[in-house]
Amino acid sequence: MFSRQVISGALRSNASRGVITRAGAALPSARSYATPASSTDSKPPVAVYGLDGTYASALYTAAAKTSALDSASKALATLSDVFKKDPKLAVILTAPTLSPGDKSQIIQELQRHTGGQDKGDIVKNFLQTLAEHNRLGLLEGVCEKFGTLMGASRGEVDLTVTSAAKLDDKTLKRLETAVGKSEYSQGKKLKVITKVNPDIKGGLVVEIGDRTIDLSVSSKISKMNKLLTDTL
Repeated sequence: MFSRQVISGALRSNASRGVITRAGAALPSARSYATPASSTDSKPPVAVYGLDGTYASALYTAAAKTSALDSASKALATLSDVFKKDPKLAVILTAPTLSPGDKSQIIQELQRHTGGQDKGDIVKNFLQTLAEHNRLGLLEGVCEKFGTLMGASRGEVDLTVTSAAKLDDKTLKRLETAVGKSEYSQGKKLKVITKVNPDIKGGLVVEIGDRTIDLSVSSKISKMNKLLTDTL
């Protein structure tokens, strides 16, 4: 049975390998419980950063050890869709007033969505671990970063396109084709992720792997303001 102790052990293992949060501090140790050393196959294929990345890496390691990566991936993909359909969910999960009873009800509701995808209660126990550490607010980011890890394990590379308004399929396809023919794709299959951020005002921000191409209007305005400031 996949347990929360296994996840806690994976969290400590990832922290000891230097997986850090954005603040630069290693994740505090969870409850002490010995776990076997991770094998090469269970090691995350790429580094994902931030506290949500640390938890995603821990879940990947623990799921790999029990040959449950596919089921965990399907369950988290389903939860990711829930976040997209219900923007209020992210707000609810970050509420500081959640009681243990509230957290339990939330986990039950999330489980209802994952249904039979959660082999051996892997995701259920992971959600309980997040709840115990008051980290349910990280779940949306964990879903995204876990998807990145799964894509990397399949030889894919993330192509994240951020626009001020939703792009049509034709535009996305042209962009995917152009990037696929460039050196940035490294000959790998692209996994297209779209985001909408009105703050960029127009244009695009394209991220592929660890590279960012900022073609946004907000970026151009910032550069112009800096140029004016330096000149004056």
